[in-house]
Amino acid sequence: MSDLALPTGAARAYHLDHEPHPENGTALGFWLYLMSDCLIFAALFATYGVLGRSYAGGPGGAELFDLKLVAINTAFLLLSSITFGFAMLQKQQGKKGGTLAWLAVTGLFGLCFLGVELYEFAHLIHEGATPQSSAAMSAFFTLVGTHGLHVTFGSIWLVVLMVQIAQHGLTRENKRRLMCLSMFWHFLDVVWIGVFTFVYLMGVL
Repeated sequence: MSDLALPTGAARAYHLDHEPHPENGTALGFWLYLMSDCLIFAALFATYGVLGRSYAGGPGGAELFDLKLVAINTAFLLLSSITFGFAMLQKQQGKKGGTLAWLAVTGLFGLCFLGVELYEFAHLIHEGATPQSSAAMSAFFTLVGTHGLHVTFGSIWLVVLMVQIAQHGLTRENKRRLMCLSMFWHFLDVVWIGVFTFVYLMGVL
């Protein structure tokens, strides 16, 4: 059918229906977003590197941080990355039920991580280590809190995507969205390993 034979609006709709979504463009755009997030976290790590020992005469990391609790929380996030990998394997095999099941397990681990982090924040504030108590704690709450917000948004995204898969199945669009969320989730794991090493392990030394 010639575009000249169609009204302007119909021709536009015809092109939208017959032009495939540029998948490479989606991947490139999402990688650019992740790179911008890398810059944000790099700035927060640099800030903590400068201010991380400025406790204003108060207790330091060795007294404040519960390394066993943080290690358990780290395990939650790393396990969520593994279960997301299982979900991607199920997706490649075209198994909708298996994909949803492993995504649900991933979301559960993500919620466990957030729950432990909120408990840690509440405990620190109860001990008087608030964001206003020292420069070190301001940098700590900003860095760890920013990562926690990313996990929160990732969990919301995960739930929305599960609903879309349940309703429409493993369509090409949902597979592309899963790929983007997978990159985002693994990126958060890498950032957290940096937080665990740079903030907690070095903080207790």
